[in-house]
Amino acid sequence: MQEKKEEDLRQVLNKVYEVGMDEVGRGAIFGPVFSAVVVLTEKNKFILKKFGVMDSKKLTAKKRNFLFPKILLLSTDYGIGQSSVREIDKLGIRVATELSMIRALKKLKEKPSELLIDGPLLLRPWNGIQKNIVSGDSKFTSISAASIVAKVSRDNLMESLEKKYSGYSIFRNKGYGTKKHLSSIKENGITHLHRKSFLKKSNLI
Repeated sequence: MQEKKEEDLRQVLNKVYEVGMDEVGRGAIFGPVFSAVVVLTEKNKFILKKFGVMDSKKLTAKKRNFLFPKILLLSTDYGIGQSSVREIDKLGIRVATELSMIRALKKLKEKPSELLIDGPLLLRPWNGIQKNIVSGDSKFTSISAASIVAKVSRDNLMESLEKKYSGYSIFRNKGYGTKKHLSSIKENGITHLHRKSFLKKSNLI
């Protein structure tokens, strides 16, 4: 009887809250991969849409920075996780991304009854209900919000690393393999925050 009540409560909560997850930095050649999960009520989804929350890739950096504190304020709960360059090189990018997602989920106060994940790949270590949505950051506000939280969090870290790694234009490229970044590696060599597994594929090391 108690189990049925708990299940009924979970189903009710699932209709009240939307829980979205996204990652950023998967294709970068420098720095960690970040993931974020955001829990939103129907009311706050509507408010955030009015503010202009959408897929982070379609927003300017200025707009993302404007929306970031509003998302954190209006979310019922959220979590941010990351996986290091060492983990990416050792485990591969998919497993490392999954690790960052699990770390974000562990920061939530309660386990979500259903998780909406951007993209086609299952979060294999997750034993709860999950739905994979291709281009989910353009379809679900909670995923859009998670994409903004992950992107701003990672970009802030990249910008803070600019002084230490000044020869690589990290402030501009955010760790992605732009022409200038790749030519800087040829000139200055690789750092311990460059993903060696990625650079090997590009024949840069």
